[in-house]
Amino acid sequence: MALSPFARRATEAEAPAPGAIPGLRGAPVRTPVRAGGPHTGPTLWPAIAGRLLTRQMWIELYGLPGYTLTLKGAKATAFSATPRDFRPADAQIGKALLSGRATLAGSTLEVEAGGDVWDRPCPTKAFAVDLHAFAWLPGLMTQGEKGAREALRLTLLWADHFARWSPFAWGPEILAQRVFNLSCAARKLGGVATEAERQRLIDILGRQARQLLRPPGGLAGKAERMVAAAVAGCVIAGPAGASLRKRAIHALAGALRATVAGDGGHASRNPEAGLALLLDLLTLEDALSQLSETSPESIGGAIQRLTAALRVLTLPDGRLTSFQGGGPSQAVLVAAARAHDDWSQTEAARGPIAGSVGGLRRIHGALLTVVADTARPAHGAWGEAACAQPLALEIACGRDRIVTGCGWTPRAADRQALRLTPGHSTLTLGEQSLGDPLGGWKGELLGPRLIGRPIHVGAEHREAEGAVWLEMEHDGWAVPFGLLHQRRLYLDQRLDELRAEERLHPAPSHVEGDVVRAIAAPYAVRFHLEPGVQASLARDRRSILLRGHSGRGWWFRTDGPDVAIEPSVHIDDGLTRRSLQIVVRGSARTDAETKIRWKLSPAGAAGDPV
Repeated sequence: MALSPFARRATEAEAPAPGAIPGLRGAPVRTPVRAGGPHTGPTLWPAIAGRLLTRQMWIELYGLPGYTLTLKGAKATAFSATPRDFRPADAQIGKALLSGRATLAGSTLEVEAGGDVWDRPCPTKAFAVDLHAFAWLPGLMTQGEKGAREALRLTLLWADHFARWSPFAWGPEILAQRVFNLSCAARKLGGVATEAERQRLIDILGRQARQLLRPPGGLAGKAERMVAAAVAGCVIAGPAGASLRKRAIHALAGALRATVAGDGGHASRNPEAGLALLLDLLTLEDALSQLSETSPESIGGAIQRLTAALRVLTLPDGRLTSFQGGGPSQAVLVAAARAHDDWSQTEAARGPIAGSVGGLRRIHGALLTVVADTARPAHGAWGEAACAQPLALEIACGRDRIVTGCGWTPRAADRQALRLTPGHSTLTLGEQSLGDPLGGWKGELLGPRLIGRPIHVGAEHREAEGAVWLEMEHDGWAVPFGLLHQRRLYLDQRLDELRAEERLHPAPSHVEGDVVRAIAAPYAVRFHLEPGVQASLARDRRSILLRGHSGRGWWFRTDGPDVAIEPSVHIDDGLTRRSLQIVVRGSARTDAETKIRWKLSPAGAAGDPV
């Protein structure tokens, strides 16, 4: 079966840009899908000007031959703590690395035993990111003393090649991950090192952690950087570690206030980013407890809020809901982050969870769980993984995730088209998108943040005995088509039946310049299905039988004029998989109201198609 135009666009990789990323020795660069959207807007130019003025300054300053001497702190001779990384380690990565095969981010690099992995071209940028972030280190540490010795060798080799600052290897995000991973393993590495190697290891960790306290970086990602620096400060013994720890924790308090909202939502609106920050904070709390230090209220409060949010954002299959650049993650990882939560121990007795976190509203029945995106995408630097998909839905039937999105995350950087409006389960007009990832030289400068006209999204939630209503509306289509999109959901909790209405109606007095609009606009309401979900169109061509991995059947029914099952794609941990989507198509007048009704109910339930 041939892929639809949208699916083809999403699966086609962009051509590598000329040259290579500094410090990667030949790793290819992939360009974003567009060189900039149609609505860059004047507010973007101050950020561009500021970045242009400062970026070259930092490159020139940090690239000076003697710059690394400024990162030298008080002398330290030992490690003091062994922070626990709550992320389960992948032992297979360690075994493969010991056998001369580095497998990261879905790619493999063959290296002879005892070879230098740092002096070879990386197969992909994602591989290079994981390599320099030391994502392989936790897995290698599961291989006993042999693994620790190999990890020490690779770490010292990295320092031989990249001790001097470089824009990629010392970039803020990669640097924070490397410092965190190295901190958690440092004491064990010191146990197999000679005295000279141990002293060098302390120096390597200390210099990188101090760099995290300096620009560049910005507010987005600052909390993650300060946590990594603070963990390193717990690991390095003596005044050197104490000074680093104090400075990082002081800066962390303000960063957490900006990053973690009162309801526990991450400022990026990315559920997976909140999970990652929670795991980092749990490690920092563990490291402080090993030093007999009490965690500041800012850290404890952020952990509580992120934990409460995680309850709402975890679906019945144990994985996260997938919105705004966040993937479902792994159930074992989510369980590790929730292990300290007393609520999770009694969740079966308490019953299903409902609530709202960061604009993601969750409602439920006995079997049906629905999560809807009821807020605008994050903007500015927080929007580097944002997606232009207002009112998108994810629906789980029991433990089966049935309706979802295309699952784009930053690990699939060359699949930027999946961030557009058709990439999730929502309505589009004219096959247009309500935003575009910033690309070209602007994207290289500021990151692939989402740009477009501001969107206002409103939502109203009501409950009654045995039923839940959720009404949402956004004005993203008001300028190009003069229409508002309203999505009404009614969940009958007794019948486990979801009834919905998509309503397009004229926006009152919304005119931009001398806009001349067409009298009609084609619409498409998409329902992307989880890979492996079976879909069969019934004879009435209005009903579709859906079966998830458990085999339980559900009827999708609609009164839309044209219903089809089409190919789609789904990103799974950075890798592209084929899937299906239900698409309801028709034409909406721009001067009148249009309604499309649909329903999801258990197979075998009474009732005719709507």
